[in-house]
Amino acid sequence: MATTSHSIPSDRMAVLFAVMLVAAAGNTAMQSILPAIGAKLHIPDVWVSLAFSWSALLWVLTAPHWARQSDKRGRKALMALGVIGFLSSMALCGVMLWLGLSGWLAAGTTFILFALFRSLYGGLGSAAPPAVQAYVAARTDPEQRTQALSLVSSSFGLGTVIGPAIAPFFILPFVGLAGPLLVFALIGLGVLIALRWRLPDDVPRFAARGAIVSYPTTGASPQTAAEEAEEQVLDPSEPHPPLKWSDKRVRPWLLAGLFGGQAQAMVLGVIGFLILDRLHLRLRPDEGAAMTGIVLMAGAFATLLSQWGLIPLLKMSPRTAVLCGATLGGLGTVMTGLSYDFHGIIIGFALASLGFGLFRPGFTAGASLSVPRRDQGSVAGMTASINGSAYIVSPAIGVLLYNWHAMVAYGLMAGFCGWLVLWGWSALKPNQPTEQRP
Repeated sequence: MATTSHSIPSDRMAVLFAVMLVAAAGNTAMQSILPAIGAKLHIPDVWVSLAFSWSALLWVLTAPHWARQSDKRGRKALMALGVIGFLSSMALCGVMLWLGLSGWLAAGTTFILFALFRSLYGGLGSAAPPAVQAYVAARTDPEQRTQALSLVSSSFGLGTVIGPAIAPFFILPFVGLAGPLLVFALIGLGVLIALRWRLPDDVPRFAARGAIVSYPTTGASPQTAAEEAEEQVLDPSEPHPPLKWSDKRVRPWLLAGLFGGQAQAMVLGVIGFLILDRLHLRLRPDEGAAMTGIVLMAGAFATLLSQWGLIPLLKMSPRTAVLCGATLGGLGTVMTGLSYDFHGIIIGFALASLGFGLFRPGFTAGASLSVPRRDQGSVAGMTASINGSAYIVSPAIGVLLYNWHAMVAYGLMAGFCGWLVLWGWSALKPNQPTEQRP
């Protein structure tokens, strides 16, 4: 008797794709306009950076909880919760910003409310990505699963490119810098309606749990989520000791992720303020937001080039990807810090992003390959925590040092990369085949 192949219809896949894409695009769009918002309201740079860090902290703290809850409350319900958190955050932040820029609220009050409503994105938005992945994994046969998970995962990476690219076009005459937030809120509402209307909450055919997805930035790794979710589809085997952070197999790779992650987070945290200063746009924040969007878009394209082009084409090992990525990241960081014109900043930031685009999947793959299949869920949670935690404090530290002296900040970023290359040359060993890969 012939077996029936099960896959998700294309219209439902489009809805799932949109959920992931909007969640990432809205956040990277925020990255491109946040420095300009601070300049417009005359808010100190470090407080602007902390508003972003606050959202990242909540994402890191709540993402594991929502990944577990998707099994109990239903995947569609958790997707809806994530989208509601996203659109509510965007709408309320946009309204507060518009009131502040219009003079109805004081600058300090505006920014406090703005940061408060950002917490809706960090706290609730993290519910959607693991629910999407679990929904796909639970409704596809193994032979279709990898392709389907790669598709929805790629939408997260694509969103990081689209966000800063289209945000400047939504800086509208009447609402100004609040425009991108309000427009993304409307887009989120449309996605929520499509989710409720087109996506059935049927009974899963396979056991599955979605991976914990790192906080979306222009330096995110769009491949990791699919790989991690695929590893977690199988039911756990017999009981075994939990994987520890101090495990000597995985520890060097986690330390590599920590060093490189701090540098990458600082580069992303400072770039918007560097553009305002080097291009003399503090008094023209709308134009500064447009320029920042172009630079972030170039960086996002460079990241995708490295992860979707160079790594598969050159068949880089995890160790090679980490060391080459840290080298290019350090060189690009120094070039960015020394640039005083728009083209130099674009080239330097794109080179740094190309390097970090090699480094991040390299360290993730190295950690994954260092342990057997039974520990893949644990190591996936560890790498996601390392990735997300870098955006909690490091961007604010980078901005503080930048305000003291730009090259002190960029010297520290390059120093992290240089140390990673020197230390990693001996500490990171080539991965040996394990039983985790059939």
